[in-house]
Amino acid sequence: MGNNQVEEWLAAFEAALNTGRVEAAVSMFSAEECYWRDLVAFTWTIATMDGRPAIAKMLHEQLDQVGSISIVREGESKTEGDRLESAFDFETATARGKGYIRLREGKCWTLLTSMTELKGFEEPSGPRRSAGAEHTASKERLTWLEQRQREERTLGTEVQPYCLVVGGGQGGLALGARLKMLGIPTLIVDALPRPGDAWRQRYKSLNLHDPVWSNHLPYIPFPSHWPIYMSKDKIADWLEMYAKVMELNIWCSTTVRSAHFDDKNKEWIVNVEREGGIEILRPKQLVIATGLSGKPKTPVLPGAELFAGVQYHSSEHRDGATLAGKRVVVLGSNNSAHDICVDLWAANADVTMVQRSSTSVLKIPQNPQGPDLSTERRDLISASMPFRARESIDREDCEKDQRENATFYAQLRSAGFLLDFGEDNTGVNGKYFRRASGYYLDVGASDLIINGQIKVRSGTTIQEIKERSVVLSNGLELDADAIIYATGFEPMESWIGTLISKDCERRVGHCWGLGSDTALDPGPWEGELKNMWKPTAQEGLWFHGGSLSQSRIYSLHLALQIKARLENLPISVHRPATIHRSPRTQSTR
Repeated sequence: MGNNQVEEWLAAFEAALNTGRVEAAVSMFSAEECYWRDLVAFTWTIATMDGRPAIAKMLHEQLDQVGSISIVREGESKTEGDRLESAFDFETATARGKGYIRLREGKCWTLLTSMTELKGFEEPSGPRRSAGAEHTASKERLTWLEQRQREERTLGTEVQPYCLVVGGGQGGLALGARLKMLGIPTLIVDALPRPGDAWRQRYKSLNLHDPVWSNHLPYIPFPSHWPIYMSKDKIADWLEMYAKVMELNIWCSTTVRSAHFDDKNKEWIVNVEREGGIEILRPKQLVIATGLSGKPKTPVLPGAELFAGVQYHSSEHRDGATLAGKRVVVLGSNNSAHDICVDLWAANADVTMVQRSSTSVLKIPQNPQGPDLSTERRDLISASMPFRARESIDREDCEKDQRENATFYAQLRSAGFLLDFGEDNTGVNGKYFRRASGYYLDVGASDLIINGQIKVRSGTTIQEIKERSVVLSNGLELDADAIIYATGFEPMESWIGTLISKDCERRVGHCWGLGSDTALDPGPWEGELKNMWKPTAQEGLWFHGGSLSQSRIYSLHLALQIKARLENLPISVHRPATIHRSPRTQSTR
């Protein structure tokens, strides 16, 4: 019955679109609440249309360029509460894609359309893979190694890259692999000596907080015997291997000094410092893939120059053993602060965390149950839930967590730790998407705080530094041999001001955040993460970053947008109107 209902809906929707009957198509969505999330397929961007009017506006603007559409249900539909859900495959005149639909009482609540490939520009994989060796006699034939060496030698010097990716972490490598598979001449530049060094140079006790099955990179999954939570050195070695196996062109130990867009020639002029000299690159597309944020942010405090001990930003922390037996003050209370405090405790340092403001905490399970779906299906289902609808799910999960871990949270508060669950009670998940600071994925530090092995001074900050102590704003003075500033980073968009110009930074605006009207994420509501993986206000400028899973999922959609521009395909970008209202609070589960 469920399969028939989904098939009937999809068939009627396909017919309405192919005959240009926008009103008929829109009437198939719920009048009370509905969303259409599109990843490049219809809008040539990443956008969520919230409500019937927004869906109608998008279709009126985009339907002609989308062309003929075919839709076929894929797999079995399933029932979740009052919803009927199903995946489907679709084609437009330009592309193929995957989709996911949720029906309520015969009407669409959420619809996802996600482009997976451009027709005529498919990746050379499976039956389309290249022959490789030429089994013929030829004097001009080059071996694979000779071809690879020539590409490495000429790209960026004799041959200009079409796309320049700044950053060689998981984001830059995942995107580089996607672009490589699409035949786009791409150069990755990174200031560190080797791919993976962004992880390798972190403090030695760092482990990933997400399970291994959520962290696969495109094309090459992690081995099935790898641990659930990988160490930073293990992932660093994997990234180095990944770059080599995917044959990515990377200039390591290379720093971008400046960039500006040449409007006349429609290209970037990028000055990079490499091997002691300056190289000039002229890519058409420039991608900032430097992670979640910008440069380290270290406060300027009175008396810092008088301090007799060591002081540094958390990004410089390597090994707590160097501070064994020392009195260490850690300023900050987010993930890095907690992890560093544990590292210091393990080295028998006397450690005090100075918590300036309240923090959300989420316990991480030691042995979570593995997935029962493929990575591709889990990515599709995850992407299919619009952020507006996801808020209520995050809220319910947060409330459930508070009930199930009530004793734990009460003990944490009793130890003097300032605890919150976000302005809108969506907890850590909500904060991640709203540019909000102040969360910790608990992998052990909270128990040490509860039993007093990590001391906490909360609701205060360092007001003054003396030769061998710090004075807090509440008047308390703490003896100190070392100060570690776990004070976060500048926002990601700050790289624009550093590399391009402050004017460009202002025009582009914030990266990350949804416009949720919370402290660090001002409205209006945009429905998608600002400026990530989609066209920005600056022609030819893109942002790519986030977790390993985000790098895997969205690298495909960013690469397809860049490929379409390389091939001069007709592109009309649709930008939904922002919404001046607070996020919904009712449950939609």
